[in-house]
Parts: sequence; C-alpha cells; structure tokens
Amino acid sequence: MAKPTPLLSRRRAARFAAVQALYQIEVGGAAAETVVAEFGDHRLARLLDPHEGDAAAPPVDREWFAIVAEGAWAARERLDPEIERCLAAGWTLARCGYLVRACLRAGAFELADRTDVPVKVVINEYVELAHGFLGPGDAAFVNAVLDRLAPRLRASQAAL
Repeated sequence: MAKPTPLLSRRRAARFAAVQALYQIEVGGAAAETVVAEFGDHRLARLLDPHEGDAAAPPVDREWFAIVAEGAWAARERLDPEIERCLAAGWTLARCGYLVRACLRAGAFELADRTDVPVKVVINEYVELAHGFLGPGDAAFVNAVLDRLAPRLRASQAAL
C-alpha cells in the first residue's frame, strides 16, 4: 500500500515552522539560533502530526526553515521600515499581531534576500499560511502588504 501524500510541501512546512519560530523568538525573547535549534531537536519531526487517519506528517525542509527563521529575524531592522511603508495610513508594524508580523517578516525576507523564489510563490505561500494561522481578514491584509512590498524589494520580478 502506498504511503499517503503529505498535505504540505517540504518548503511550505518549513515556512509554517519558521512563522511559529519567529513568533516564539519575539514573544519569548530567546535568540533566533536557540529557537531554531530547539525546533530542530524537538519540534520539526512532529510539527504537523496528521489529523486524518493514516495521512503522513509532512517532512520539513530543515535547511529552508533555518534560512527563513534566522534570516527574517536578522533582517528585521532593515526590512521592518520597508514593511511599515506598505501599511495603510495610521498603521504600524507594532499594531499588527505577532503572527501577522511573523508572516510579513518572513515574506519580506524571502522577497528581499531569496530572489531564487518567484514573487508570486512568496506571496501565495504566506497568504496561505495566514489563512491557516489567522482568519480571512488577516490573510487579505498579509496579501495586500506583500503585494505592495514586492515592487519595493524586487522591482525586476514583481510583475511576474
């Protein structure tokens, strides 16, 4: 009997974990490297235990997880002002919830520093994660901000 296909790709599972790690880093105040190591040692293998029968837990691209979690946290001082420029008038990044900030920071990091991933893929991935973590309104907010941010961070590919 064939093993059931995981619900998430390896990269989406890595992004899912990275958003959680970014949340934990900000809320708990631990160093990014510490949180990434903790996830690697204790959480990634069982991050998404299947909820439906015999479905396989999705494997996590551990390298991508570390790149996004550590990279997004390290780049926040550089990228947070860019994110804030794309928020609606009267909004600040501090006003956004922790998970929204985590999605925006991870998405901004990929847009700015991981040009090997197409703009549309980055935006779609973080909008889908926002749907999973939050609600439709927050997912639409993440979508709007990343859509505005893409041409600022990656003008050559924003329309692709």
